[in-house]
Amino acid sequence: MFKRSFRSKDRAGKSVKPSKKSYHEHQKLKLQQSLDTPPVGSTLTSPIITLVVGREPRIFAAHEDVLSLSPFFNAALKGQFYESATKRVALPDEDPQIFSCILEYLYKGDYYPRLLFNKRHASFELEDAQDLQNLGGRGSVEPTVDVPGAGGALLKDTVIYCAAERYGLDELKRLALRKQGLQSGITVDVILRSARFAYDNTPDSDSKLRAHYLALIIRSRKTFKRSGTMQMEMELGGSKLFFDLFVAMCNHVDDIVEIGNNRSPKTI
Repeated sequence: MFKRSFRSKDRAGKSVKPSKKSYHEHQKLKLQQSLDTPPVGSTLTSPIITLVVGREPRIFAAHEDVLSLSPFFNAALKGQFYESATKRVALPDEDPQIFSCILEYLYKGDYYPRLLFNKRHASFELEDAQDLQNLGGRGSVEPTVDVPGAGGALLKDTVIYCAAERYGLDELKRLALRKQGLQSGITVDVILRSARFAYDNTPDSDSKLRAHYLALIIRSRKTFKRSGTMQMEMELGGSKLFFDLFVAMCNHVDDIVEIGNNRSPKTI
């Protein structure tokens, strides 16, 4: 069992732990207030759109102006996905469980488990987190989902991040990444499977989620080095993940050498 908790980094091997002061008080308040507030500018009086989601279709309904907060849906309501006569949008390739989270975010500014600010500890934590190991609000709260064709469970926040990328919801991407950083107790096979999924479903220009996984593997390299799953994944190859991991490890070694040279000049 993988016990170390996630923390997101922008660059693997060269990242610096963010200071708690980087989140100003008004930003915390703004995020917390958004959790139970309808989207800005939404009057909830616009037409109701029916959404048919998944290969085994599930039906969702949402207000047109709420959906239009997403550039994807704003375009879809005018394009080929939209049946204007029935006010219906078909999304056969979307997972209903993930889409439910997307709608929850569009209406409330978050999805379960919500990100809550603990005033006593001046830190964020997940709603209903089971903090059995005294990790400061971190714990497993519905951390995984089963996505058809993925070969096993995936980290829920990673799948939501990738969906947010498709729908043009940058704030949701940031939220999902931060929430994933608060989950703990995730096994190596789930982490590696989720990392592959992240690489397959994000563009090369979007490095945030990818760097999160690279940094996680580097920080926990002793666990991954002992893992037969890690060895099998590397032998299978077929993903840019492992080349990026090599580059990140080189950067990590360069950092160590640089620190050593600053103390007593030498080269490798």
